[in-house]
Amino acid sequence: MNMTVKTCAVLLEEFKKKEQPIQPKKLLFSGVGTRDVYNIAAPFEDAGESVIAGRVEARDSEESEVVFFVEREGQWVPRKNAPVLKLQDPFWTKIAGELVLGGVETFPHPTLENALGWRTVFYKGSSVNELKAFASGPDGMKDLRLIELKDGTIGVLTRPQGVKGGRGKIGFTVIASVGELTHDVISDAPLLEGQFAEGEWGGGNEVHVLSNGLLGVLGHIACFDEEGNRHYYPMVFCLDPRTNQATVIELIAARSNFLEGAAKRPDLVDVVFSGGLVRLEDGTAKLFVGTSDAEAQRISMSDPFLPYERKDRIV
Repeated sequence: MNMTVKTCAVLLEEFKKKEQPIQPKKLLFSGVGTRDVYNIAAPFEDAGESVIAGRVEARDSEESEVVFFVEREGQWVPRKNAPVLKLQDPFWTKIAGELVLGGVETFPHPTLENALGWRTVFYKGSSVNELKAFASGPDGMKDLRLIELKDGTIGVLTRPQGVKGGRGKIGFTVIASVGELTHDVISDAPLLEGQFAEGEWGGGNEVHVLSNGLLGVLGHIACFDEEGNRHYYPMVFCLDPRTNQATVIELIAARSNFLEGAAKRPDLVDVVFSGGLVRLEDGTAKLFVGTSDAEAQRISMSDPFLPYERKDRIV
């Protein structure tokens, strides 16, 4: 296992020398007034049509809703009679044949005045309209993800901060079923080693079970510059759920690969938040993202998980 920790700057220089993603496209949303739609999840099939869950909020606010959108005449509009959830940054997976959808719930911080706390919450159901809350993560943890492994057990990606995780590191553990998803299990998940340089951070956004049983993780890696601006990059790595070994992080896109557009604040211009990756049979993939905390875009690329699928294990 390669334990070299690469900074965002080094990863960006490596990425610039590789094949670049193509055909960026903004997704057009309507039906939500003047609010922005960003940090979308990848589309999923529900009741026979493609649905996108997106974070919806005013430009000057963190008060967010997750709205379910369907495409009508080239625009994505809120799905009639679908629930609206008081969450940020939606994500989804399928476990035991059910839709499992999650997001970040905010609440008044228990000790800091005029500040927000947050936690990851999970809903499940046979369809969007049947979703019911069933679990939540520890207060202060975003980027908590679940994935059903080939043997039916559940992989859990965590992202502690503070004493254990600094600004944010990725942990992983396996549980027998979602009924075992407790705060202690989440907090005790061992960290993946050698992923983030001092002062930098990241998290997992989506997990794919590859044909060989390894896990392809789509995530983000981030840093501050000297002026305090944030830089977020979509990245991938491969994880062996049997050993917790992971490959070195690779960037798969940067803000410059996408169309120019609005930003929520000046310090968020260079932010790309990985939403989801749709793998296609022709060896390409479409990456769905939020850009600059204000818009949603997608882009095409070679499937970044194909090279990992050709391996038997992580060396």
